[in-house]
Amino acid sequence: MSMHIKTGDEPSLTQQFTQFIVDQQFKDLSQEAIHAAKRGVLDWLGCALAASHHPTVEPLIEVLQENDSSPQATVMGRSFKLSHVDAPLVNGQMGHLLDFDDTHMGGVVLHASSPTLSALFSESERQKSSGQDFVLAYICGFEAGVRVGQSSPNHHAQGWHLTGTLGHFAASVAVGKLLKLNPQQLTYAMGIAGTQASGMQQNRGTSCKSFHAGRAGSNGLLAARLAMKGFNSSEEIIDGKRGFSRIYSQQSLPEKMTQNLGSSWEIERNGFKPYACGVVIHPAIDAMIEFKKSGLCEVGQVRKIEVFVNPIVLSITGTVSPVTGLHSKFSIYHSVAVALVDGRAGIEQYTDLKAADPLVTKVRDLITITSDETLGRDQARANIFWDGGHREINIECALGTVLHPLSDIDLQEKFIANAKACLSEDRAKQICNLVWQLDQLPSVQPILDLCQG
Repeated sequence: MSMHIKTGDEPSLTQQFTQFIVDQQFKDLSQEAIHAAKRGVLDWLGCALAASHHPTVEPLIEVLQENDSSPQATVMGRSFKLSHVDAPLVNGQMGHLLDFDDTHMGGVVLHASSPTLSALFSESERQKSSGQDFVLAYICGFEAGVRVGQSSPNHHAQGWHLTGTLGHFAASVAVGKLLKLNPQQLTYAMGIAGTQASGMQQNRGTSCKSFHAGRAGSNGLLAARLAMKGFNSSEEIIDGKRGFSRIYSQQSLPEKMTQNLGSSWEIERNGFKPYACGVVIHPAIDAMIEFKKSGLCEVGQVRKIEVFVNPIVLSITGTVSPVTGLHSKFSIYHSVAVALVDGRAGIEQYTDLKAADPLVTKVRDLITITSDETLGRDQARANIFWDGGHREINIECALGTVLHPLSDIDLQEKFIANAKACLSEDRAKQICNLVWQLDQLPSVQPILDLCQG
């Protein structure tokens, strides 16, 4: 275990990080980071709009309205508003609900945008923030979430859901930057966020998984505003003796919070999903879609499917026979089957009806999944056997990752398809145009207005 001992008046690593964040200005950002931020905003908005009328969010909305949530902030895809703290709770859950949102895999598996952007849009509506301030805050919050994760490398293995835990830090730093907190206040915001950080993998496949993202966004916003009002916390929330990187992970590397800080931005390494399920399944889906397109045989002729994947895949998505759509998103068996049957793995492939589809369940029974430590998380190997034939397919880099990215056109098409769940295509295209010009907008309000149902 790496140990960093604070001595004398030396600032903690948490304080060093917050000082860096406070010092950043929009002009310090790389064009790559700005463009990545626009891509992240567009993708997340589409995911939130696509899930805006999903049955899972209805109980949450109903409870918040029963508690007289003040109509202050926009709820994506809906005609009503909720309070500035409650809107991120709903919007964050919507953004992550379909497991279609962005995924950073640089030492963590983190869906940073759902907690961060749900909090930022709410606070930006209150502050009437400019596009430049919004972009800068988003990039800074994203950096915080990823770096806290990198400082706690066994965090996921301990059973925590990173989007829930790390999302607290991302949202608090993003909102804190938008509020122009000073270094002391931003340090407190991280501490207040860290003491609320939670989210358990045990809840994967239930309403709670996406709730983690919303809770992180709401709590992060609350943390930043509490810090602004004088609420305090530890100044060593990451690197202290009982700090996050020490109690949430068996291995502690708090120096990652500041290592090479400023050399690049983590948002530049963000990934975007072509498929609406757990990201580690994507290379196996790529293999099945490639085979489907080959036209070598009909699905009914397939006799056996062998898939070799990184060990983490079975630990996260090893469910053999999911019974609900949400649960099927964490079943590599289901994903391989629907990709072979339909040649796709979109939202419609992860419904309750599809989980029970007789042909899909029949194909699931033909699948064998084997762990292979020589394969990376974005790699897979598949052998498909049918009457009189066999083919091996190797996926070296899954679609949607940094080395095999979705293009801007791909992302825009994904957004429009998602947004059409509740908006007209014309309005969806208007949102696209505004997002690509985000850093030139005097306010993000026009985007929010178009996102209302």
